[in-house]
Amino acid sequence: MKEKPNHYEKVKKYHPEYMEAVERLGNTTKSGPLNEKDAQLIQLAASISIRSEGATHSHTKRALEAGATVEEIRQTVLLLTNTIGFPSVMAGMTWVNDVLG
Repeated sequence: MKEKPNHYEKVKKYHPEYMEAVERLGNTTKSGPLNEKDAQLIQLAASISIRSEGATHSHTKRALEAGATVEEIRQTVLLLTNTIGFPSVMAGMTWVNDVLG
């Protein structure tokens, strides 16, 4: 992720060991057979499912960086409809579109 919110940097300044551990945990996408793009799309779906706008923004950016197309990202969101419901999918699509434009 290239840009981090100001509060992220503030927490990192005051709690560096904690943030190092969190950042290492983020590297678990490299620990199995899934490629980075698919891992980011799964994490994007999970972010929307827990209604986390910030994580949705982050994983949308990361999915793009990993080679996901706009169409793949949007399909990932729409596939959630039967699982989390239309209103949650529409909220998630709004957050995805914040990044996609």
